[in-house]
Amino acid sequence: MARSYDIVLFGATGFAGELTAEYLAAHGPEGLRWALAGRSPAKLAGVRERLARASPACAELPLIGADVSDPGSVRELAAAARVIVSTVGPYVRYGEPLVSACAAAGTDYVDLTGEPEFVDTMYLRYHQLAASTGARLIHSCGFDSIPADLGALFTVGRLPEGVPVTLSCFARVSGTISGGTWHSTLEILGRLERARRVARERHELERWLNPIASDRVVRGILGRPRYEDLEHGWIVPAPTIDPQNVLRSARALDRYGPEFSYGHYLVTGSLPATVGVMAGVGGVAAVAHLRVGRNLLRKLHSPGEGPDPAKRARSFFRLRFVAETPDQRLITEVSGGDPGYGETAKMLAESALCLAFDGIEAGGGQVTSAVALGDKLIERLLRAGIQFVVV
Repeated sequence: MARSYDIVLFGATGFAGELTAEYLAAHGPEGLRWALAGRSPAKLAGVRERLARASPACAELPLIGADVSDPGSVRELAAAARVIVSTVGPYVRYGEPLVSACAAAGTDYVDLTGEPEFVDTMYLRYHQLAASTGARLIHSCGFDSIPADLGALFTVGRLPEGVPVTLSCFARVSGTISGGTWHSTLEILGRLERARRVARERHELERWLNPIASDRVVRGILGRPRYEDLEHGWIVPAPTIDPQNVLRSARALDRYGPEFSYGHYLVTGSLPATVGVMAGVGGVAAVAHLRVGRNLLRKLHSPGEGPDPAKRARSFFRLRFVAETPDQRLITEVSGGDPGYGETAKMLAESALCLAFDGIEAGGGQVTSAVALGDKLIERLLRAGIQFVVV
């Protein structure tokens, strides 16, 4: 089916959305047919005007009005593009109409969500439909979870095939949260019980649709706070969607070996910092569990606000992977600049470009970045300045 656009960016007026638009304007290939979409024509025009100051060709960039409360507009949007990029969160509140429309239209879809409940719910409702239409639905294509998912793939690819692997990831992150990320985090913390229930339902459906071979074992390592000699500091299990996505990739790809175990940790540094992180997360979770608490916490950050360029320039991330096999120990690293915004916009845009132009052969359905994009996306990110190295 002929489509009017290669890529449409939905949510271009948000903080992460405009950064993604800036990246596509600066790095999209010649002849890229792309457009901006959102519910406010005036705000979209403002984004286009700012893009045109740096890239004059963007002065004619098409603008598409679409609102998740108007199903018809979302269906038209999905039918017009080969790939849809969504930056509209919290996804559990605003994301489903576009996923549904893309699954039905056979349109590839990427987003930057880190919300486990949303990802699992979309699998339950639309994976089989997307598999039948050929739509690739790829969630978590920002800092959640490209570095972890592709870093694990990069590491495993440098080990012998057919051997048991224990892989640990130690993440060091420096950055500032945006209003959109804050609101999405509150949604996650306020819906933990529902998220656990949906996760169980997804697990049962996955076991039926895609049973893992009886001679393979894939498991997560829960871990505990401890001092880690390699990092010269304290670590805590990272409460993110990253390990879930890494383990899904491992279940889908035999290359991860007959027995694969994975642990994902945040490097906190000192013992007082570790205690502070755990207390802070626990306190926010306790308050966010109540509706009145979430409403109060939302006032701390407004949607659309985020760190300024100077703060983003000082931010960085580094994920160190330590792989153990019966005969070998391998250490790799994935690193880059501002994780939550500058590099997330890069990862998200390159994921969409990879789908649109790199001849990806993965079938339809909800798949991880490692399964669908794999080494081709790693090559793109290397050219874009994100480092994947053997230490």
